Amino acid sequence: MSAAKPVTVGPPDHDGGRLVHINGMPVGRAYGLWDMIVFLHRADLREGLEDEDEIAASPLINWLGGDADHWDP
Repeated sequence: MSAAKPVTVGPPDHDGGRLVHINGMPVGRAYGLWDMIVFLHRADLREGLEDEDEIAASPLINWLGGDADHWDP
């Protein structure tokens, strides 16, 4: 059995934002990977998630409705 991913990024909405949940709690709407860095650091999830490339490739993040490069509705 695999562990659940602690971070879920929803599909892009009509404005290109994606709702972000960390450990099941909504933390905000990201409009790009820089916003993801801010949310992850606030949640003290820094190790291995220091830059945009690490976030895009992280096995801790479940990207719904498109990968880390998909922000347009």
